[in-house]
Amino acid sequence: MTSSPSASAESRSLRRVVAASLVGTTIEWYDFFLYGSAAALVFNKLFFPDSDPLVGTLLSFLTYAVGFAARPVGALVFGHYGDRIGRKKLLVVSLLMMGGATFAIGLLPTHATVGGLAPVLLTTLRLVQGFALGGEWGGAVLLVSEHGDARRRGFWASWPQTGAPAGQLLATAVLAVLTALLSDAAFESWGWRVPFLLSGVLVLLGLWIRLAVDESPVFKAARAREEARKREQTDAAEEMPLLAVLRHHWRDVLIAMGARMAENISFYVLTAFILVYATDHLDLSQQTALNAVLIASAVHFAVIPMWGALSDRVGRRPVYLLGAVGVGAWIFPYFALLDSRSFGSMVLATTVGLVLHGAMYAPQAAFFSELFATRMRYSGASIGAQFSSVAAGAPAPMIATALLAEYDGPAMVGVYVIAAALLTVLAVACAKETRFRDLDSVGADEPVHAPSVDERPRKAVQP
Repeated sequence: MTSSPSASAESRSLRRVVAASLVGTTIEWYDFFLYGSAAALVFNKLFFPDSDPLVGTLLSFLTYAVGFAARPVGALVFGHYGDRIGRKKLLVVSLLMMGGATFAIGLLPTHATVGGLAPVLLTTLRLVQGFALGGEWGGAVLLVSEHGDARRRGFWASWPQTGAPAGQLLATAVLAVLTALLSDAAFESWGWRVPFLLSGVLVLLGLWIRLAVDESPVFKAARAREEARKREQTDAAEEMPLLAVLRHHWRDVLIAMGARMAENISFYVLTAFILVYATDHLDLSQQTALNAVLIASAVHFAVIPMWGALSDRVGRRPVYLLGAVGVGAWIFPYFALLDSRSFGSMVLATTVGLVLHGAMYAPQAAFFSELFATRMRYSGASIGAQFSSVAAGAPAPMIATALLAEYDGPAMVGVYVIAAALLTVLAVACAKETRFRDLDSVGADEPVHAPSVDERPRKAVQP
C-alpha cells in the first residue's frame, strides 16, 4: 500500500526538522568541545602566561568549567521565551550566539597584546557559549519530538543527541589535521584560530537549514488554545512557564535531574578523565587515549538512533535503566581493560562504555519531552537537563582526578560512577512510562500522567 500525499509531505517535513536539529546541535557541540581541546593545548600559554605551567592549565580549565555554570541560566531564559514565543525562534538565537562567540574567540587578542584583558574577554565569551548551549538542547529535541509520529518519537528525537559525538569528532578531527600540518610554533601563533573561525561558516550552514523548517505544530496548537482561553477570560493572567513547571512538574524536574546523573558523569569519565588516567596513571601518551575515544565516539554516534528505536518498542524506562545498570556494572571491567595498557583493550573498554551510555542518552530526548505539558515543556526539559549538568558533568573529571590522586587507583572512581548509576536507577524507577504519549493532547495547566505501555497513540503519521 502506498502512502498518501499528506503522509509523504509530513515525512519530508519531519526529516527536514531532524536535519535542522542535528546540524545545529553538532555545530554547537563542535564549538563547546573545541574550546575544551584548545584549553588543554594552547590557552594556558596564550592567555595565562604569567602563571607557572600547572596553574596556567588549571586556570585554562577553569574558564572551561565556567561554560557549565552558564548553562542553567541559559536553560531558564531560553526555556521561558521558548515556551512563550516558539521553539524555532530561540533555536536560531542560540545558534547565532554560540557561533558568534566561538568566531570571536578566534579573533581574540592574547595576553601578549592586551595583558590581563585577554583572559577576561575569553571568560566572557565562554559564558556566552555556555548560556547558548543551555538553551540549545531543549529546543532542538522538542522541535523534533513535537513534529509528527508518536510511534517513532524515540528514534527521531534521538538524532539531535548524536550531535554530541558528531561535534566531538568534528572538533578533534579539525585540530588533528592542523596539528599534523603545522609546526608547534605555527599552531600556537595562528593555527589555533582556524577551527574557531571555521565555526562562522558552519553557523551560516546551520542557520540556512534552521530557517527553512516550520515551528512545532504542537506548540502552535497550544498557543492557539491559550489565546482562546485568554479571550474568554479577560481577567486571566498567563502563568510564567518557570513558575508553572515548579508548581505542576517539580517531581518531573527531579526525575530528569536524577536521570542525568549517571548519563552525564559516565560520559565525562569515559571521554575526559580517560586522558588524565592514561597519561598520569598509566604513563601512556595522550594521543593513544584520544584515538581510543575517537573510535568509540564514532560507534557511539551509530548506536544512539538504534537505542532510540528500541525505546519505541519496549519503552523509555527499560532502555534507560539498561544503560544506567550497564555503566555501573561496566566501570570496574573498564578500568581493568585500561590497566592492560593495550590500545585494543582501551578501544574496547571505551566503546562498550559509550554504547551503554547511549542507552541512556538516546531515549532521554523523547523521555524528557514527554514528562512535561506543552506550554512549559521547553522550560521543564531544559531546567531538568541543564541544572543537573552543573552537579554531574561539570565536576566529574575533577572529582575523578581527585579520587585517583587520593587513593592512588581507580577503585573510588568506580564507586563514584556506581553511586551515580544507583541514583539514576532510583529516579527512572520513580517515573511512569511515557512511550506513546500524545503530546498535543496534554492540557496546558494540568500535570501530565502517562498512559499505560499498552495504550496506542491517538495520532500517528506514518513516515
